[in-house]
Amino acid sequence: MKSNRTNFYFWKLYAGLAACTLVMFILTAPPAFGQATSGPVRITLDEAIQMALQHNHNMIAARTAIDQSLDMEVTANLRPNPLLFTDWEYLPLGSPAKQNPDLYSGVTTLDYLKNNTEGDIGLSYLIERGHKRQARYQAAKDITAQTRSLVADNERGLTFQVATLFVNVQLAESTIDLAQQDLKSFQQTVDIGEFQFKAGGISEDNYLKIELQLLQFQSDLESAQLAREQGLSDLRQLLGYESVSADYDVADTFDYLPLKSNLEDSQMAAIQNRPDLRAAVQGVTAANSGYALAKANGKQDVTVTGNYSHVNGINAATFYASIPLAIFNRNQGEIGRTHSVITQMQEMQASTNGQVMTDVKDAYEGLKSNDRMVMMYRDKYRDIAKKDRDIADYAYHRGGLALLDFLDAERSYRAEELGYRQTLASYLLALEQLREAVGVRNLP
Repeated sequence: MKSNRTNFYFWKLYAGLAACTLVMFILTAPPAFGQATSGPVRITLDEAIQMALQHNHNMIAARTAIDQSLDMEVTANLRPNPLLFTDWEYLPLGSPAKQNPDLYSGVTTLDYLKNNTEGDIGLSYLIERGHKRQARYQAAKDITAQTRSLVADNERGLTFQVATLFVNVQLAESTIDLAQQDLKSFQQTVDIGEFQFKAGGISEDNYLKIELQLLQFQSDLESAQLAREQGLSDLRQLLGYESVSADYDVADTFDYLPLKSNLEDSQMAAIQNRPDLRAAVQGVTAANSGYALAKANGKQDVTVTGNYSHVNGINAATFYASIPLAIFNRNQGEIGRTHSVITQMQEMQASTNGQVMTDVKDAYEGLKSNDRMVMMYRDKYRDIAKKDRDIADYAYHRGGLALLDFLDAERSYRAEELGYRQTLASYLLALEQLREAVGVRNLP
């Protein structure tokens, strides 16, 4: 008895220690794979594009058009169903002997059903002429191919939208960084101005001018922070609202990316890769398939029928065929319409081809122009503005420069730095515009 009680307490102690160990393991265990250890999730531009292509609800909805078109292929390739028919005629409503004793005296109902009624059972089938099914199936497949290209073109547009918002967020964050640096630097000037004002070194008017200049830096910071928050919110909608957390951020560096591609190579790449141009070419193919189907539908179909009959005790078989006489309706209108569609699609293809060339040309020239502007800032004007600001700061704090000249140098430096960041963003957007115009991320 004592031994059993000892074992009982031993097992309670063991269970308690095991539970404590499990709790400590849960509390100290590292986070599961794929979970962020700390801070917001940071995504690169390539990751953002992939997330949008996978999770954007409009994109997912657009892809269902491909599935719908594939289902239409199944429908187009189906054969007609055979028609089964049957009948049993001249059934008596009661006993034949009672209804007509003179004629059916001694005739049972079963004898009457066997010898005096008619029963038929038959099967008919529509034979499609002119290879209609094959023409329907080919037309459906051509439409599916065009649908795939149109969906790919939607992906191209979505990619550009994501890249545009991504660069705008980068610009906002770069502007925030600049505004914070300027605010911190100019705050020192305000502190020095306050000390000088209290010591009688500058007038109150000059001190107020310095404080008013501080407002511009604070305004720049607020505007940049608002642009960042709105940009991240809009970008999240494109990525698929549920695919990222609310505190996510962008990760790529906001810097100059030189491009050595030329116009001719870019245009050739666009001819090969633009999905809207591919869709236009496939539109011509689909139009030809539609014309072939219209001509096939002009052929009259044959209906063949086999019929077994039991009439008045006699078994019989009947076979016949029928075909409409193509005297008036030979599908002339649809044949003419689909032939005109071919011309329409050919003209649209030519227009799309010209539009592709125009898009690449405009995007390329825009990129080169922005490239020249970025290089002017990088090679010359940023250094001039910084040097001018540093000289003005040194001279003003040693009494060698008027306050208004110093404030003007500060404004010029801030404007040049902000202008450089905006020009850099314009360059990156122009680069994305060229990528969209060519239809690929990796430019030639």
